[in-house]
Amino acid sequence: MIDPRRDAVRRDLADVRLADRVFAPHYAAPMPRVVTAQTVLRAGPQRDSAGLTDLVIGDVFEVLELAGTHAWGVAPGPGLVGYIDAGALGTSA
Repeated sequence: MIDPRRDAVRRDLADVRLADRVFAPHYAAPMPRVVTAQTVLRAGPQRDSAGLTDLVIGDVFEVLELAGTHAWGVAPGPGLVGYIDAGALGTSA
């Protein structure tokens, strides 16, 4: 069973690692990035979306989509999917 809180799946995009379990119009390979500024992993792209957890400097975030000022992907530490401020991301992990 797919859990969108833990499995990176949306109607338009999914993590390529889930291709054997889910059909999506597009798949993305994760791009691991290091978090360079404390940020909140949120349920949605809006700044007032519910916070899921805090990510701190040095955490890894697997980016699946960069769009404007936010990134969508997987925080492997807590095992959660969500959105973060793209400005909090540094170089490849």
